[in-house]
Amino acid sequence: MRVIRIATASAQRSALTRLTRGRPRAFAEWEASRRWGKLPAWEREVVGYRLRCAREAAGLTQKDLAARLDVTQQAVAQAERWKSNPTIKLLRRWAAACGATVEIRLERHPTR
Repeated sequence: MRVIRIATASAQRSALTRLTRGRPRAFAEWEASRRWGKLPAWEREVVGYRLRCAREAAGLTQKDLAARLDVTQQAVAQAERWKSNPTIKLLRRWAAACGATVEIRLERHPTR
C-alpha cells in the first residue's frame, strides 16, 4: 500500500521561507522575477541590480555612465554587482547622472 501525503499550502509556504539561495541570481532572472512580483522581500532591494536598472532606464551604457561619473567602466560594472556596497554619495551621483532621484528611508516597525 502506498501512502501519498499532500502538503497544505501553509506547510509549503513555511518550507519555502526556510530556503535560502546558495548563490546570487543572475540579473536577467532577478529582473524577470521583479517584474512578475515574485521576488522574496529580502531580495527586492539588491542595490547593484537597482543601479543597473536606473542606468538602463536612462539609456546609458556602462561606458557612458562612467564618463559622466568620472570613473572607469570597470568601476560601474563593479557597482552593478549583486554584492556591491556603494556609498550614499555614489548613489546620489549615479541617480543624478541617470536623471533619477534617491530616496532612503528608515522606518520603525510596529512593536509586536
